Amino acid sequence: MKVTVERAQLLKSLGHVHRVVERRNTIPILGNVLVRAENAKLSLKATDLDLEVTETLPAETATAGSTTVPAHMFYDIVRKLPDGSQIVLEADGDRAVLAIRAGRSRFTLQTLPENDFPDLAAGDMSHSFSLAAKDVKRLIDRTQFAISTEETRYYLNGIYLHAAGTAKAATLRGVATDGHRLAQLDLVQPKGADGMPGVIVPRKTVGEVQRLIEDTDAEMTIELSQAKIRFTIGNVVLTSKLIDGTFPDYGRVIPQGNDKELVVDKKDFENAVDRVSTISSERGRAVKLSLSPGKLVLSVTNPDSGSATEELEVEYASDALDIGFNSRYLLDIAAQIEGEVATLRLADPGSPTLVQDRDDKSALYVLMPMRV
Repeated sequence: MKVTVERAQLLKSLGHVHRVVERRNTIPILGNVLVRAENAKLSLKATDLDLEVTETLPAETATAGSTTVPAHMFYDIVRKLPDGSQIVLEADGDRAVLAIRAGRSRFTLQTLPENDFPDLAAGDMSHSFSLAAKDVKRLIDRTQFAISTEETRYYLNGIYLHAAGTAKAATLRGVATDGHRLAQLDLVQPKGADGMPGVIVPRKTVGEVQRLIEDTDAEMTIELSQAKIRFTIGNVVLTSKLIDGTFPDYGRVIPQGNDKELVVDKKDFENAVDRVSTISSERGRAVKLSLSPGKLVLSVTNPDSGSATEELEVEYASDALDIGFNSRYLLDIAAQIEGEVATLRLADPGSPTLVQDRDDKSALYVLMPMRV
């Protein structure tokens, strides 16, 4: 194999694929990236057996061929080479090394045979549809924070993607929850998503898809089956296994009868929660919201360090109510509100609260209260 490629392009592509490779690997081949040159193209592929990313870039192919090299070391070498340089990659079948040349720099990397490299055979995909990359990014941005990190409840370790809504207003919905909070976002259902199976996209996959979206004006194609999902954007193809589990009936958690409505300026509320929570203990993190008509008092009491209160003028016309929340969770949800005004619908100190952007109902958040 002998191929010449531009440093900037190779660096960008390696940046996309090398992240999939775990730093610690018991199987040596999984630490490598597959490099294949043919037909004036260079393709790079990396996998961790659950997730596979392939990217193709233009290159001058003198001799076609393929090999595998350590992913992180290859990335670091290319990153440190001078900007604007042309990189020559050369491997001959007899010696198990890949030579990397650019200007006066020369490196050789140990290789492993391409035949050992695993292939995440995707099989047939039952559904395929396209979405604007900015919509996919928004869906991930608005729900990702609520993905559970508890490995025991593995079925909550991802975003539940499914067709929802009514026949008149069909939606593609993403939902994530960790049991303390829930995030849900609806997009207009794209053509081809009708009747798709509900799938749980793993946390790592979600993070990688989010990072791949550099051009929000691009189109992204999503193909899926019961077991796998594939995202294609530009020259990058990401294929992933899905979480094999049943996502809980989240609809039962979303409160329907919360009759106390609190309307707050999102920025003022966020800043006030942030200020008073400075006092809260690392473990407790509880902030108390005391509501009375037209007024909200936020307070934190920490027996070890002191207390803090802040008062806000708000729109609230129901009975007085005291309710507590984890301040970190409250800030996470406030950060998702895209508009300037947030609406909180409350019931009582022991029931979940519904949070939405006043002017955009496509996203909703549910937060469980804490005892304070």
